[in-house]
Amino acid sequence: MGGLDWPGLMRAGLGRLRLSPEVFWRLTPAEFALMLGDPGAVAPLGRADLEKLQRAWPDARGDD
Repeated sequence: MGGLDWPGLMRAGLGRLRLSPEVFWRLTPAEFALMLGDPGAVAPLGRADLEKLQRAWPDARGDD
């Protein structure tokens, strides 16, 4: 059973979100998750979008 990634959580709260330590430690897990955003909110890249990117940015051909 793995533990929580406290260093990662603290980097996100104190660094990315710029929370004070007092505010960080008073948050509930639900509040903190809400502030971090929903990781499922961004839809995965679909086939059509991938093909569009491949046409716009093709792999280099030939000798580099």
